[in-house]
Amino acid sequence: MQVHRLSYHVRGFVSLADDAIRWMRMVTEKAKHKLKVLIFWQKYGLPATTAAFEIKERTLYVWKAQLKKGKGRPEFLNEKSRRPKIVRQRQWPDWVKDRIRQLRKEHPNLGKEKIYILLQPYCQANKLKCPSISTIGNLIRDLGGLRMSPVKVRHNGQIVPIKRAKVARKPKQFIAVYPGHCGSFDTIEKHIHGCRR
Repeated sequence: MQVHRLSYHVRGFVSLADDAIRWMRMVTEKAKHKLKVLIFWQKYGLPATTAAFEIKERTLYVWKAQLKKGKGRPEFLNEKSRRPKIVRQRQWPDWVKDRIRQLRKEHPNLGKEKIYILLQPYCQANKLKCPSISTIGNLIRDLGGLRMSPVKVRHNGQIVPIKRAKVARKPKQFIAVYPGHCGSFDTIEKHIHGCRR
């Protein structure tokens, strides 16, 4: 006895299924709206389309070119990233970067909030502008992360990084509003009759 799927010997079933998956998962609502406008334009003409949807003529031709480039596939009407190819570089003096690098060397993996607290007195003493917390985080990322991961040496001399287990921590934005709202627990291990308790 042989059991065949429903699509067996149904011509075009696979293509139809692919189109359905593409329409549900790959085409955004904005792209569907663009396709609807283009169909309206083809059916009723340019003046009716610009009046009904308040869209410029140039925009319609851009959408039409995108659809033509994608050979009629509506996912080509999805919004693309508008990020410029050449972005503005952060222009901070070298003393800021050197000081951040020095603080991370003295205190490995120190967070940007604590670096900001340590950097403020240095800036005030030298009458310099102190970067904000978010800017310090961006500068650390620009400098390559400045992250020092603990390592261990194996029996054969190979140096490998230590994989640290993730620890549940209190969220930074969390504020306790009543006693007992936020608490922590610890355990004590004792050996009783040779067993760990």
